[in-house]
Amino acid sequence: MKTDSQIQTDVMQELKWDPRVTHEHIGVSVQNHIVTLGGSVPSFVEKNAAERAAQRVEGATAVVEKIEVKPVHSYVRDDQDIASSISSVFKWNIQIPGEQIKVSVAKGWVALRGEVDWGFQKNAAEKAVRALIGVNGLFNHIIVKSRVQSADIKQNIEDAFRRAGEREAKNINVSILNGHVTLSGKVHSLSDLREAKIAAWCAPGVTEVEDHLVVTA
Repeated sequence: MKTDSQIQTDVMQELKWDPRVTHEHIGVSVQNHIVTLGGSVPSFVEKNAAERAAQRVEGATAVVEKIEVKPVHSYVRDDQDIASSISSVFKWNIQIPGEQIKVSVAKGWVALRGEVDWGFQKNAAEKAVRALIGVNGLFNHIIVKSRVQSADIKQNIEDAFRRAGEREAKNINVSILNGHVTLSGKVHSLSDLREAKIAAWCAPGVTEVEDHLVVTA
């Protein structure tokens, strides 16, 4: 089992290795296998990339992200310009039903609201916004409509887990209430945890995914 010091070194190396991350201004601390990221980056997409990089490191059981977005001058845009860019991106992205999503922007923070039919549409909208210059943060309040029985949702998710790997499927419990999925149990890494959530979101009728999964270091 890795020590906290080893995990800290690996996270710092992973941040340095990832070309999407401006690692020089990111601080890393580790306590009881929990990684905390601090400091600043020039864009929201880099902030997300830094968190993903830390999650890839073996031995990390959780990542606490406290990175601040401090745009350089070339990244600063007014709210109207950001909103216009989001509207354009949604219009040309086939996965995003832009006419069903309302966008508001305040001081670079974006809020998304509305209703969509699929979880992947909600996630696609969030991913598109994260990548835009000038965005400092994001609130995704999009609601996914539920039109599928809970028992069917549960079966679909469990089948997806089994296809991905029998060992992980046995360790993950799935419960459903009105389209709200709760995952509990154990996984072997933060990457496995993320993949489990993605698999759950792919099931038709899922309106929200909440994870209580524990990473066993």
